[in-house]
Amino acid sequence: MPRHPAPVPQAPHRADRRYWLRRIAALDPEADHQEIYRISAGHEFPWDYTRSLELALFKTYCVPSISALLDATGEFAVRAQKRYDDTVLLMAEIAAHGYDSPRGRESLRSINRIHGRFAISDDDMRYVLSTFVYEPVDWIDRYGWRRLTRHERLAAFHYYSEVGRRMGIRDIPPTFDAFAAFKAAYEREHVRFAESNARVGGATVDLFASWFPAPVRPLAGLGVRALLDDRSREAFGFAPAPAWAVRAVQRALVARGRLETQLPPRRTSRLAADPGNRTYPGYPQGYAVAGLGAEPPAADIDPVWLRRKAAAGTH
Repeated sequence: MPRHPAPVPQAPHRADRRYWLRRIAALDPEADHQEIYRISAGHEFPWDYTRSLELALFKTYCVPSISALLDATGEFAVRAQKRYDDTVLLMAEIAAHGYDSPRGRESLRSINRIHGRFAISDDDMRYVLSTFVYEPVDWIDRYGWRRLTRHERLAAFHYYSEVGRRMGIRDIPPTFDAFAAFKAAYEREHVRFAESNARVGGATVDLFASWFPAPVRPLAGLGVRALLDDRSREAFGFAPAPAWAVRAVQRALVARGRLETQLPPRRTSRLAADPGNRTYPGYPQGYAVAGLGAEPPAADIDPVWLRRKAAAGTH
């Protein structure tokens, strides 16, 4: 049984770069998975986890059954920034406070309320959950200042398995390797081009680009294409990035990781550890957890995308 997460102590000395790594090694990857995940995502690799989870969500839009629903809701056409903010903040609240904490339970209620409105297959839900485990593993192994330890890999699996169960996701594979095999098989079968992929993917690239000054926005789209594997890129209908751009992006990320080896350990978590943490573009005045989440489905949405109860107005 998972234990309620204990408060994470501050690193005692700026020169002790391996402090958190030793602490992780002293914990149990199953029983202490919440604390390990919080250290890994909030102290050791906050930038890498943020970028890799962005890429993980983005790559799920390569699946036509997922992109078609998102396209039908219109969220990406009118509220792309809000949808991004809400997703990031809800997941950060759960990680920072624990899935069984008051804020964690409130965040999960918001997530379940959103998903409960729509007809989403169990396989699609399992697949999206799997990307949260394995895309960060792949990213950090390539670009992080060190590779993830086995404790961190297993803790991420156990953490998201418990989050998934609280989201009502059934039949989550029981081991790290089995869940990875499910993800790989799902992608082989389901990742393929669709017009809805292209629309949702294009809107997401536009969102990423909007975070940069106008003169460099075209480079943002190029950078995204440089990070995608061929299967994902083709599923979006994106042109290949030039070889020089792929090399430049990869070298920049590797260089960033090497530079971080020289930095002191973080004394405070970068997760949403308190209500006064920095806000996101869609919430310049801050946010309340209960207010996060997609708007109710539009009245003119095709009922095929709605759960029967939601379509009847009883959800």
